[in-house]
Amino acid sequence: MAVILTALLSFITGLQFPWWSIAIIAFLVALFIGQSIGRSFLSGFLGIFLLWFVVALWIDTKNENILSHKIAQLFPLGGSSMLLIFVTAFIGALVGGLAAMSGASIFPRRRRI
Repeated sequence: MAVILTALLSFITGLQFPWWSIAIIAFLVALFIGQSIGRSFLSGFLGIFLLWFVVALWIDTKNENILSHKIAQLFPLGGSSMLLIFVTAFIGALVGGLAAMSGASIFPRRRRI
């Protein structure tokens, strides 16, 4: 539930606000949904990872991999568009996971991590 809610609300706010609004959404979802800190991190991580992976893949297929291939050549990725999309989703997922972990630790439900 938290994964879908994080992804959906992050997509909606991402249409109007900057990229870092995903952190605010993941924080608020974890704050209001009673989960442990570890589960909150995983929910925020997976929600943003799936969202950014799907959106980046959709944008990449719309422009026939032209831009992502050129950007992947700038980094040590061997020109792989798919690896660039994976790295992009992973960076966003870390932001979402850490924000969700911060939200869950304000009112911790369980002491274990």
